[in-house]
Amino acid sequence: MIRTLLLARLPRLAALAPLVLSLAVAACGSGASADDTRPLELTLVHVNDHHSHLDAIADVEMKIGGIDTRVELGGFSQVAGAFRAYQGRDDVLKLHAGDASTGTLYYTLFKGQADAELMNAVCFDAFAVGNHEFDDGDAQLRRFIDHLHAGACQTPVLAANIRPQLGTPLVPQAADDYLKPYTVKTIKGVPVGIVGITIKGKTQYSSRPLPSTEFDHEAGAAQRSIDQLKARGVRHIVLLTHIGYEADRRLAAQLTDVDAIIGGDSHTLLGDFSTLGAGYAAAGPYPTQVLNKDGKPVCIGQAWEYGKAIGELRIRFNAEGEVAACAGQAALIVGDRFRRRNAQGAWAPVDAATGQQIKAAVAADPRLVMPTPDAAAAELLQRYAGQVDTLKRQAIGHVAEALCLVRTPGEPTNRSAGVAGCENANQLARGSDVAQIALQSFLDASLRADVAIQNAGGVRVPIKAGPISMGDAFAVLPFTNLLIELPLTGAQIADSLEEAVAYYLDAGHGSGGSHPYAAGLRWHLDLRQPRGQRFSRIEIKDRASGAWSAIDPARSYIVVTYDYTALGQDGYATFGTVYASGNYVNSYLLYTQAVVDHIRARGTVDRPAAGDYAHQSVITSDGRVLP
Repeated sequence: MIRTLLLARLPRLAALAPLVLSLAVAACGSGASADDTRPLELTLVHVNDHHSHLDAIADVEMKIGGIDTRVELGGFSQVAGAFRAYQGRDDVLKLHAGDASTGTLYYTLFKGQADAELMNAVCFDAFAVGNHEFDDGDAQLRRFIDHLHAGACQTPVLAANIRPQLGTPLVPQAADDYLKPYTVKTIKGVPVGIVGITIKGKTQYSSRPLPSTEFDHEAGAAQRSIDQLKARGVRHIVLLTHIGYEADRRLAAQLTDVDAIIGGDSHTLLGDFSTLGAGYAAAGPYPTQVLNKDGKPVCIGQAWEYGKAIGELRIRFNAEGEVAACAGQAALIVGDRFRRRNAQGAWAPVDAATGQQIKAAVAADPRLVMPTPDAAAAELLQRYAGQVDTLKRQAIGHVAEALCLVRTPGEPTNRSAGVAGCENANQLARGSDVAQIALQSFLDASLRADVAIQNAGGVRVPIKAGPISMGDAFAVLPFTNLLIELPLTGAQIADSLEEAVAYYLDAGHGSGGSHPYAAGLRWHLDLRQPRGQRFSRIEIKDRASGAWSAIDPARSYIVVTYDYTALGQDGYATFGTVYASGNYVNSYLLYTQAVVDHIRARGTVDRPAAGDYAHQSVITSDGRVLP
């Protein structure tokens, strides 16, 4: 059966063997023989991109038993409970595919310590470095790893394509002080190699690694590590990557001897969740199966984002060490408190009998799992939560209708799944409501700026209709960025828009995080066209009169952005060139504070008027005209 997570099925595990044993990779090799021909059944249980989302996400809407129901989704004590359901299995590896850091006040206040301690409640067999692990530089990544290694767990932190310089924080004495290219685990007496790969360009240009920290190309580093493992007699190879789903598919075809890829970065939901609601469209099957360079099958899994899901990928190897079959399921992690509409149409807690019916429906659905929260993880989280609660509860205003989150209009995954009013947000030309509000906040905060521009990936979560708190604002913009004002000509603004799209569409960096949004600026976008011809009818709104007019290529305008993109990160090379010349003004205003001030000043926030959205029309790269 696909799922073994449900607690009702745990008694079946009692007869299974002890926990997986670990083998550290040492100079003497794995100790395995190259002629080892034992067949193997391996289960990879995994999460990715939890981004400091340690609390459960409340009031997520889905259909359970065909009825609209609001549930709690995720929460790291529930994630730990889901992993604990595998305790006693001798065929399991527990994996995290990166981006533990940044995203909520837990990171803002505790800088990775809370994440590390909660991860140690799971005790992962391996963790791949994500690009956001470098958001506060090499020194902060070292501190995070120190927290991760403070206890007995000692999770290996993997990055085969990252080479920090000797004497810098990650390599104080030796190359593998903090980061290792791979690790080897023993499953039923058979060595299994796990290789970590981090997205190169996006980390270099979208985060803050030291200039001396070098990043190798993903495929070359992966093959190098695979070859080293094969030389040690390791025949079963898993890549633990943080490069994105489509990049995983491409990577597999470039490599020999790879058997499975557990990925992250693109926040991809895989599997068939369509009957749970329109917002749960997936980007592909779970597992996705492709062929490697040898023409042999490779099994790919990813488990969405924010601890909302856990993946279980089961692989059966034959005696020749080749993948004979793979199967599995990504399951959404739901809590045990439910709300449904009452007779008056209002959302209300269900009664005990209805609650039992819902639990039975969850237990019967392999796409859902309701684990008992892990007690140790819950206790850890409570210690941190008490320090965060006061700030999170500060009300700052009201949102009239849901502000949906989208990166690229037309993208396959709905990043606002479960948020009422955002059911098809990813298929609308207007794109991200919440990005528009953030940018209007930046524009309001700048007395000089004509327009505000930022990358889509800088905005992290949607906002539900209803009251909005300080914690909600910091979840939307969780980083410690400052607003920067840059003088750009109209031609440079147009170039910046083109290069932001080309960064992901042509150069393949990331999953659309560089896609541009703006306030006071609007355009028509045709992603079928080559670079330089994708944006047309670019117009600027006069701040005094409110009138729109065509952008003047020769005129100088003031653009407010935040320091991340001002530095040229995420493909905004023109911004970086202007910034490097010294021709900029640093406002020293935290960008999240600009949003808080904007909401407080208005009291109630609405979606922008249709004519104020940056995207006035969109044709996708596959020719769809979005409504």
